[in-house]
Amino acid sequence: MSAVARPLRVARWVGAPLAVALLASLLLAAPIRLAGLPLPEPVTLMVPAFAWALIRPALSPAAALLVGGLALEVLWGAPTGLWSLSLLAAYLPVLAFRNVLAGQSQVVLWVWFGLACLLAQATGWLATFWLTGAAPSLAASGLQWLATVVLFPLASFLVEHFRDADVRFR
Repeated sequence: MSAVARPLRVARWVGAPLAVALLASLLLAAPIRLAGLPLPEPVTLMVPAFAWALIRPALSPAAALLVGGLALEVLWGAPTGLWSLSLLAAYLPVLAFRNVLAGQSQVVLWVWFGLACLLAQATGWLATFWLTGAAPSLAASGLQWLATVVLFPLASFLVEHFRDADVRFR
């Protein structure tokens, strides 16, 4: 069977992952405790942000990150623009290096995902410090980073799911 490129429809490769990531964020923000501990709150939008950067350059993912970032700000009570800025700060370098990342092993991509998550966290941490004058908890930021990094298999799934739409991945 020959590999035929499927057209990427914005609702399918941007809208659906955005909706799922935001729904996951909403569910994880619920006041549920397991063994006395709250649920982790990973930055679930990093999953599609990373995958979108690898799949195909387009304006729609960046716009979706702005909208998704605003939704996270409302959900988490963050200053307007904080998560939009943080997500774009992680998205743009991955987009710039997408040709280098094409065809790399899962381990290499996971490291890049971790670095992108670190960049998003660092941007959010610095912006919060600059806006409020108070340093956010490094431990909490580190735990949020770790909770986000373990979501890499989902980003890998998205890349694999949409790879036929980009000839570089065949």
